[in-house]
Amino acid sequence: MFESLPLLPADPILGLSIAYANDTNPNKVDLGVGVYKNDAGITPIMKAVAEAEKLRIARETSKAYTPPAGYPGANEAVMKLIYGADHPAVAAKRVRTIQTPGGCGALRVAAELIQRAKPGASLWVSIPTWANHVPLLGSAGLKLREYPYYDYSTHSIDFAAMLATINEIPRGDLILLHACCHNPSGADLSRAQWDHVADVLEARGVIPFIDMAYQGFGEGLEEDTYGLRLMAARLPEVVIATSFSKNFGLYRERAGSLSLVFADEQQANAGNSQLLSVTRALYSMPPAHGAALIDIILHSDELTKVWSDELTLMRERIAGLRVQLVQSLNGLQQGRDFSFIAQERGMFSFLGLSVEQVHKLKSEYSIYMTDTSRISVAGLSKEKMDYVAKAIVSVL
Repeated sequence: MFESLPLLPADPILGLSIAYANDTNPNKVDLGVGVYKNDAGITPIMKAVAEAEKLRIARETSKAYTPPAGYPGANEAVMKLIYGADHPAVAAKRVRTIQTPGGCGALRVAAELIQRAKPGASLWVSIPTWANHVPLLGSAGLKLREYPYYDYSTHSIDFAAMLATINEIPRGDLILLHACCHNPSGADLSRAQWDHVADVLEARGVIPFIDMAYQGFGEGLEEDTYGLRLMAARLPEVVIATSFSKNFGLYRERAGSLSLVFADEQQANAGNSQLLSVTRALYSMPPAHGAALIDIILHSDELTKVWSDELTLMRERIAGLRVQLVQSLNGLQQGRDFSFIAQERGMFSFLGLSVEQVHKLKSEYSIYMTDTSRISVAGLSKEKMDYVAKAIVSVL
């Protein structure tokens, strides 16, 4: 049977990681993988997480399965984190939230639920979008279509083209929106643009499917939820996939959540029963450790402050690296303005280099990034900034 399976090429980003690990150049720089790193190049365990783990070990008395929806305390805390304290959809009991194996699990469970409700439904994704959106959502049976988003020539959102396409999306289709820190462009909608998009979706009956993988990495924990909370307040149905890999540093723990806003409480109860049926068929019960840590942290005023303060430092560090990179690049040459990098949010940015230039950076300077010249800004450090800037300028 298995002899019929062909050998597939390595994932482009994971392949970069392998090449980087095998590179013996002491000056090598990994700007490919989208994980947060500190100045030492390490993805740290956050202080609040470390303290919560001590408490969990001391308190845990059983390794029995969690409930199908996950830790009730974690779900309650996550809903407050996502929607705020007094959101009208939550007050109307229209929201149901479950824990999932990471943000990827949330996306896939949502796709399976949508497929049950409307087989072959059309989901519109931005050009570009996170590469894994396509297999996670498309292989569940959804029909993926595209809407314009990022203009590579101006390094900004082509909002006019985006709106023109959204105005043609048929009623009942879904549109995938990035809540903040757009992956892979770093170009985020302004509040005015979110307002405009909400107007169009409400008028046309299009359902927003919001992926929030970087809450707290853009403008702030509250600020980054503006579009999401707006949609949930105004529209009858909203799908929200959330990851805690980045803002809690729980990458390997696979902590995520899926939250849905329904038209009314009755539909919410029916939808929740279908959600749990989907997860039963996929993985039965969600993993416990990451969700338990979130439960502990968000129910402790002290640990919540420690976590929030550290997340603020991480966000500010990335923003500072963006400014430093712009200053370095613009200070070394005048032929190209890189100021757009400092105006973007989150970990990612397109440098606007050709494939040949990207390959030259890898072969001659051991600087690794995807062929699209998308970089993870968090992979930079103050010590390597001059080296990276000079190398980039050398290949322009």
